[in-house]
Amino acid sequence: MSGTRGYHHGDLRRALIAAAVEVIEEAGPTALSLRDLARRAGVSHAAPAHHFGDRAGLFTVLAVQGFDLLAETLDAAGTDLLDLGVGYVTFAVRHRAYFEVMFHPDLYRADDPEVRAARARSGRALRSRVTALTDGGPDGQQADVMAAWSIVHGFATLWLAGAFPAGLGDDPGEAARAVIRRLFTPPPSA
Repeated sequence: MSGTRGYHHGDLRRALIAAAVEVIEEAGPTALSLRDLARRAGVSHAAPAHHFGDRAGLFTVLAVQGFDLLAETLDAAGTDLLDLGVGYVTFAVRHRAYFEVMFHPDLYRADDPEVRAARARSGRALRSRVTALTDGGPDGQQADVMAAWSIVHGFATLWLAGAFPAGLGDDPGEAARAVIRRLFTPPPSA
């Protein structure tokens, strides 16, 4: 009997999710394989399939958890739009693996009811704060939500890719705060 088959794991599902997060943070979602996760967790190669079915099943779980974490982060940011944007960027950096999965619906089952519900919760958290601070009517509010999301998502993506110049500093939250603040503060007139 091999060493992996005789080992009883206390919370294998959680250990496999943690290993998946680690792999994605190290090498991106394309590097993830259920066989490698089993090896990392010290269990048989069939064990991950028992919990998730397949790779898309695991990514579906990660997407649900990611959208839930994002909703919690945005709810905790309060009602200030600047703090909301900084919270979004901070979430992306702290939970990079989730962030990299959530916005690639080709990786997971996007029509899964749990994914749809979690994505809706995070969307409501963003939408409710942006629309509370704008007065553009329903059409303008939708445009405001898309603009706010595009800005913070773009900033987070560029930060994670290392695309910004060194002058922005090492703290993504503070760098985002300075950049996002420019949208609220008109430049001094010449």
